[in-house]
Amino acid sequence: MNIEQAKTVPITDFLHNLKFKPTKETTTDAIYLSPIREEKTPSFHVDKIDNVWYDHGLKKGGKIIALAIEILKYKGYEHAASDALRYINNMIFDPYKFVPAQEVKPKKSKWKIIRTEALEDLALIRYLKQRGIPFNVAKKHLLEVYITHTETRKGLYALGFKNEDGGYELRNPFFKSSIKPKSITFIRGKKSKPDGVHLFEGFMDYLTFLVTRNGQGHDDDVIVLNSVTNVPNAISYIRNYGYKIAYTWMDNDVAGERATLSLAEFFKTEQDLTHKKMNDVYRPYKDVNAWHMYNLNLTV
Repeated sequence: MNIEQAKTVPITDFLHNLKFKPTKETTTDAIYLSPIREEKTPSFHVDKIDNVWYDHGLKKGGKIIALAIEILKYKGYEHAASDALRYINNMIFDPYKFVPAQEVKPKKSKWKIIRTEALEDLALIRYLKQRGIPFNVAKKHLLEVYITHTETRKGLYALGFKNEDGGYELRNPFFKSSIKPKSITFIRGKKSKPDGVHLFEGFMDYLTFLVTRNGQGHDDDVIVLNSVTNVPNAISYIRNYGYKIAYTWMDNDVAGERATLSLAEFFKTEQDLTHKKMNDVYRPYKDVNAWHMYNLNLTV
């Protein structure tokens, strides 16, 4: 996509694919909560006729490329004009093509976050130890999340792994759920422009990966799907980025195989991108963490 092509993309379509919905809309204008800062009163205006935007709180505006740059900057990503063009292209052109077949959509969560805290709870730390995840690795990526059920008012707390849209994956020894919005988690590697990207199905597998590297981090980028239904979201992060190798660490089950096949089909469309399927490393166990626990003679 070049600059002239990008200018023809309606800003409202771009925001829609980024999951931003207008709080007020007419045939000529749309008002949103700002996608480039935190706010409670909508003040982000899109002129549909001229296809321009203006953030009244920042007193800043422009065309779609300027908006993409501001969004990337706000999210902490590289935000040159070339990055913005790739981002627009990825979010507009067929972002949901590679969806795993027959995948069941998760049920709507009825849990609401009360507060989050740094990981200190001994019961949660003990649970992680039973999964072979030491505290010094977990504390960098997990929080204690306190939640309540919107109908029963029942409260509990769990490990929380945050995604790119502000939702959380939740786990404790007796509970597994999530807080919407459901999305991937992107973890940037130590290299600013790495050759590789690793894709994991869940955060326990990613933390296990870190443990096997002695908690030293990774040069390559990492995407944790948090659900195989998030394959299309992962694709949007990878398309046209220039990665040379993609490592997939999906579960050894039907859903994991479908996700791997969908990703493999996409990887074929990327120039000079090699796919390395890692399942043989932890086969015959279901996932990376199960294999790790077996090696440590652990049970939950």
